[in-house]
Amino acid sequence: MNKIVPSVKGTRDFYPEQMALRTWLYDSLREVSELYGYQEYEGPFLEMLELYAAKSGEELVKEQSYVFEDRGGALIALRPELTPTLARMVAQKQKELTYPNRWWSFGPFWRYEKPQKGRSREFFQWNIDMMGVNTPQSDAELIAIAATFFKKIGLDPSDTRIYVNDRRLMENQFDRIGLSTELKQMVSGLVDKRSKLPSNEWETYALEIGLNQVQFSALKNLLENKDLWKESVEMKELFSTLDVMGFRDYVEFDPNIVRGLLYYTGTVFEAFDTSGSVRRSILGGGRYDNLLADVGGDPLPCTGFAMGDVVISLILQEKGLVPTFNISPAQTLVTIFSEELSGQSQTLSSELRNKGINVNCYPEAIKLNKQFKFADKMGMRLVLVIGPDESLQGKVTIKDLAIGTQEMVDRKRIAMRVKELLA
Repeated sequence: MNKIVPSVKGTRDFYPEQMALRTWLYDSLREVSELYGYQEYEGPFLEMLELYAAKSGEELVKEQSYVFEDRGGALIALRPELTPTLARMVAQKQKELTYPNRWWSFGPFWRYEKPQKGRSREFFQWNIDMMGVNTPQSDAELIAIAATFFKKIGLDPSDTRIYVNDRRLMENQFDRIGLSTELKQMVSGLVDKRSKLPSNEWETYALEIGLNQVQFSALKNLLENKDLWKESVEMKELFSTLDVMGFRDYVEFDPNIVRGLLYYTGTVFEAFDTSGSVRRSILGGGRYDNLLADVGGDPLPCTGFAMGDVVISLILQEKGLVPTFNISPAQTLVTIFSEELSGQSQTLSSELRNKGINVNCYPEAIKLNKQFKFADKMGMRLVLVIGPDESLQGKVTIKDLAIGTQEMVDRKRIAMRVKELLA
């Protein structure tokens, strides 16, 4: 038996059934993005490695990025995320754009990570951002978009939660417990790892990076304070805005949310499944007001989030929320009764397509029962037959596989009748 060349580890094959889910997901997030007035855009799949260096974090750049040297000697990365690309694109035309601008995208990304449930090395990601405004209301709009998407696909507040924090608030708290400037960044990374490490390992790591026991105890108390947001003017305005928008029940303050990427400057948030077995982040984002200046542009306030397709697809499948898709985009099969009548079937197929009806015309004259079985396996609704009797009478037989009925229709009325049955 010939050996089949395997696919690359961490990638996925999208057979028609899986592709239907991906397309439905894309259509759903497009609808939500456009509901809020966001414009679709796209960036290149390849970027200079320096675009990510010192902006996305050492782990993403050195350990997770796919990097190669091109023939000119430049270090190129397969994009692991889109926010730096967005910043570069805006910086290039910063004086020409109208602000605030609202952009969204959905495309492929690559990260060299250990493949496991909810994580692959190649994935598709929704990115949505608002640029040019620095207000709690703009942050609230992005969180509301995430909640709108969850609501649209059938996830209610008992299924998923969007946890929110503010890095400015945490910076102030870090000052209170006596953290040095050098230690603050390491502690942000420590907080980000809290849910990923056993408690004893997390404590050991905290002491290894330089916290003393008093500071560590103060940090733990800080991370348990779910009312801390009331000390922040920005957080109070954000929650007030979400309340009047009708999405407050999806959102909860959590001081443990800090986000690992270096460029976040204010509000940060992540969404999680709260009622199933998928314990990975569904989406995450926040405010990044310095990134444009970091890539050579003028300072510009920005806020946004990203959502990969892997985790959300697992959650939808686990909860039975994936719609039933038609396997075939054509719900009508035109059969070939015989070689002699093949031309009439082909002509009929073209006529129906010209009327905007998707048609699958069987490519050879085999037994009709095999053609009917093909239509049934493909999930088609209607089968059309032009046999000798139909040809002589100028009619077409329509078999409705859904309800088992059959009728003969005048050739001139066939397109209208097919549309009526498929409506």
